[in-house]
Amino acid sequence: MKSLAELQAIRDKARAQIGLRSEENVEFRVQVGMATCGIAAGARPVLSAFVEEVAKRDLHNVMVTQTGCIGICQYEPVVEVVSADGSKVTYVKMTPEKAVRVVNDHLVNGNVVTEFTIGAGSN
Repeated sequence: MKSLAELQAIRDKARAQIGLRSEENVEFRVQVGMATCGIAAGARPVLSAFVEEVAKRDLHNVMVTQTGCIGICQYEPVVEVVSADGSKVTYVKMTPEKAVRVVNDHLVNGNVVTEFTIGAGSN
């Protein structure tokens, strides 16, 4: 650091990033199950795909987080999308490609991708 102004710029940037992660602006919280069963089934690339797609689309109303065991190991990788009103959609057997579609269809356009949900017949 060369000056006080440079330090203030770093502080302002950090505050802005923290503000983006604040729950008050969040319309959707994407929770990726990252227990050992989820990781073994491929949850890490799914988490990365969600993070990258949300960042690429500059979606400030979406928070992507990881969580522990969701409890349905046979359907891993499992992703839960929780809306601000508390409603929840559980996506199962996720892949990075499916994650991109969930961001586009569900998070951007408001249409649940029912064929990827736990209740769909194709699972």
